[in-house]
Amino acid sequence: MKVLTRELRFQTRGEVDLIDITREVERIVEESGIENGVALVFVPGATGAIVTIEHESGLLEDFKRALRELIPKGRGYLHDRIDDNAHSHLRATLLGASECFPVVNGRLMRGTWQQIFFVELDVRSRNRRVIVQVMGE
Repeated sequence: MKVLTRELRFQTRGEVDLIDITREVERIVEESGIENGVALVFVPGATGAIVTIEHESGLLEDFKRALRELIPKGRGYLHDRIDDNAHSHLRATLLGASECFPVVNGRLMRGTWQQIFFVELDVRSRNRRVIVQVMGE
């Protein structure tokens, strides 16, 4: 089995910044030379997430609004006593730190309207990294 690990690095603008990383992930899969396997996309961090969603401006705004409504800021979360970003951690926990995609015939398999996004959930801008690991034959 062959394994290729690459890292994406970028600056975010803070809460709730959505960054489309689809093309970068597809490029890594293509460069891996792996024909059939799996691609893991993972963010090391407790206030970032990886999601799939259609890259359509109205839907992206709906997504941001839904996050704010589901887990609003300033609700008396105990973690806020430390650094006032409990809502960021809770949102990241619900969304998840990774997504996994099949690789078939050297291509990343995803739906037509299914793009891969990094979601910044922390209250400030950050330097972020995302790990892309492609495994297979």
